[in-house]
Order: sequence, then C-alpha cells, then structure tokens
Amino acid sequence: MDVDHTGQAGTEDSADGVRARCAAVFDLGAQLPAQVFRRDAGDSLFVEFDSLLTPELWPALCAMARWHGDPYVELLVLSPDDDLCSFPPLSLSVDASEDDYWAAVGFEADEDAGDSITIMANVVALTGPSRAWGCWGERDPEVAVFQGFPDRAARAAWREEFGPFREVDGALDSYLALAFRGSVPEWYATALTAHYAPAGT
Repeated sequence: MDVDHTGQAGTEDSADGVRARCAAVFDLGAQLPAQVFRRDAGDSLFVEFDSLLTPELWPALCAMARWHGDPYVELLVLSPDDDLCSFPPLSLSVDASEDDYWAAVGFEADEDAGDSITIMANVVALTGPSRAWGCWGERDPEVAVFQGFPDRAARAAWREEFGPFREVDGALDSYLALAFRGSVPEWYATALTAHYAPAGT
C-alpha cells in the first residue's frame, strides 16, 4: 500500500504540498451553500457525506484522479472554522485498494472509531496533483460535491458506474431534505442552486 499520512515516505510531496494544492482548488474558508471551488466547472454532482469516506467510493475517486493523470488522491481534513484537525494530510496511490482506503480513513472493529477520519472529520477536501478536479464534503449538512469531469459523456458514465450521484436539485430533494429534517431553508436552496446548478441551466 502506497499511503502517506505525514508527508514523508510514500509520496514525493510534503504535507504542505497537499495543503497548497487543496487551497488552489478550494476556498478553504468557505462552506456550503457558498461556492467552495475557486473555479466553477459547472458540472457538480452530489453524494452523501458518509458515502465519501467508505471503501465503496474509492474507485470513483480513483477514476477522477486517473482522468487527469494524477498518481495520488490527496485528502485534507478541515474543521468548520478552517482550522486543521488533528489529522495530517493524506496521499493515497490510485493503485491502492478499497481496503487500503478504508485503512487510511476508517477503523477496524477492535479500534477506537473516534480516531478515524470517517467518524471525526467535519469538512474534507480531496483533489490530486493536477488540481484539475476536486471533491468537497461537509458532515453538516451531510453532503459532498464533485467537480472536474473531462466532458459530459465521462460525467454521465461515471455517474452511472459509481452512483447514485445527484445534481443540485436532486440533492436538495434527497440528501439535504433529510439533513434539514424535511424542509431545506429557502435561502440555502437558492444559494446552493445559484452556485452548483449545471452550466447552461
């Protein structure tokens, strides 16, 4: 397994490099429903936050990375007020397995789940060395959003293979409706739609 939690062995880049690349892709001080991507690609797809940090989603992340020639997926854990949590930046090879990803972000049955990214991370940012794609996730309101697909056909095929993923209107009717216990505030829905509706709509 080629995984580095510290910016030392396992990658060519330092922890500071991971932070810098994430900062180039995302506004690390922003939160949904604001625009968190520095460059809006107009191709957002949403998924449940909890799904992002599971082994099942690792192939989807690797597909995004490989499209852009990235040898690693890089993950930065942020707290809601943009202070780094106790988790160091993570780089994981796209050749790693789903079990490797879970070993990096999850926990074993006999371990303290409170020490895992899956349980403790409030905000996460994922990208790769190309900085051509990204995924931003927030535990509250329990969604993650992807951008950076090569084209519409690739986006549609990725969505079909790895989904379910939803566009902003579907996310408002499903994931976010549950997070807000049935009724998403109008101001939130308006802002999220303005920032994440597909280009041309």
